[in-house]
Parts: sequence; C-alpha cells; structure tokens
Amino acid sequence: MPTFLPDLPESRVLEALTRAPGNELRSGKFDSAESSAALVANAFGWFLERPTALPPLPGVPAGAVEAVDLEVEMRFPWSGGRHPWLDVGIVTHTTLVGVESKRYEPFRPAKQTGFSDVYDRPVWGPNMARYTALAQALIAGTADFRSLDAVQLVKHAYGIRTRATKRALGAVLVYLYAEPALWASGKPVSPAAKAQHRDEIARFGAAVAGDDVVFVPLRWGDLLRQWAQVPDLTAHVAALRARFGDLG
Repeated sequence: MPTFLPDLPESRVLEALTRAPGNELRSGKFDSAESSAALVANAFGWFLERPTALPPLPGVPAGAVEAVDLEVEMRFPWSGGRHPWLDVGIVTHTTLVGVESKRYEPFRPAKQTGFSDVYDRPVWGPNMARYTALAQALIAGTADFRSLDAVQLVKHAYGIRTRATKRALGAVLVYLYAEPALWASGKPVSPAAKAQHRDEIARFGAAVAGDDVVFVPLRWGDLLRQWAQVPDLTAHVAALRARFGDLG
C-alpha cells in the first residue's frame, strides 16, 4: 500500500490509480523515488474533494475550478482501441483542462512511439490543422523531438478536443514538467538535457499555437510557488517539497 501525504482522500486516489492503465501500483513504479505518478497523485489528490481550493493554473485561461479528477480518459470519437489518459482532468465553467505531468522522464533515453492509421481519420476539425500537420511531420520523421514526447502530446490534444467539444467547453493541454537538480541517486541531472527539453517544449508550442487546444507549458516549481502564496495550501506545498525535493 503506497504512503500518501497527510490530508489526502486515500480511497479516491487509490480508486483513480487502480482504474488507469500502466499498473503503477501493482508494478511498484509508484513507490519509486523518481515516480512522476506519485508526485502528481499527491499534489492534485488533495483537491479531489475540495476542487474550488485549486487556484487557476498559471497561464491557463480557464477561470474558477469546479471539478478535479486523477487519471482521466479522454476518448477519441470512436469506440474500441486505445484512448489517451491524462494525469489530471480539471473542469471549469468554460474549459476542460488536461494535465500531462513529467518528472524525470524527459531526461531518460527516449522510447519510440508513433501513430497508427486511425489518426488519419478526418475527425479532428479544421481548427486542429496545426496539431495534424505536426503529427504528419512526426510520422514522416521531419520533426525532431528527442526529450519531449510530442507524439503523446498530440494524441492527448486530440482526446481533450473530442471531450471538450462534446461538453461545449474550451480545451487546454497543460504540460507540467519538473527540472530537478539531482537524480534520486544524487547524480546531477544534465543541464544540457534540461535546456534541450525546454527548447523542444518551445518548438512544440510554436507549432500548435492557434489551434482549438491551447498548449500551456508549466514548470512544477512555478506551480508550487503559486500554491505556496495561498495560505490554505502552504502546509500542502511544504509536505510536497519535503517528500519530493527540488522540482526546479
């Protein structure tokens, strides 16, 4: 049984983690000192039963929060097959926000991912043309992303757009990333790797700017600094920093 920070609704967090693919709990990955899943579950799990306490995320045009959930499936406009799962789903009166969180993943050797033929279906709408053009460039091998999982982000954007359209909401994809100084072993994380990651984030954002799904990169460190300014969240932020250390 994983150990959560104080004042979290453990049963709801466990329910969310159990329903999601990836077997983070059963595989033991959740208990790793470098676990991204543990970070995001502990950070946002605090808001599952108090969603209005979550401040609007920095840079996200969404307004006051109405609902927060962990491990949210954003289904494509067809049945069957695999559909994207976002680490966090946030709903406001106007907007659906999907959060994809990374901690150490961008600084590890990249895993090859791609698109199946189903993504060629003309179902995304004309205002997703930039995401689609990027997907085609990734398929053709003319878009070079080595630390940023651009394929995953495009798929997430398609899923968020589908769900938001059904609800008549705006759509935002937040890429929430850490820039830790050290690996769990104490070895420094390469500054060059972090610089490359930032460059790829900027290139991705420029490539999709103007489409229906707004792409917002956000550093964990900046998010926690915002939360720390809210009196009701200072203890939560202190606990996160004590458990997970420097997040950049």
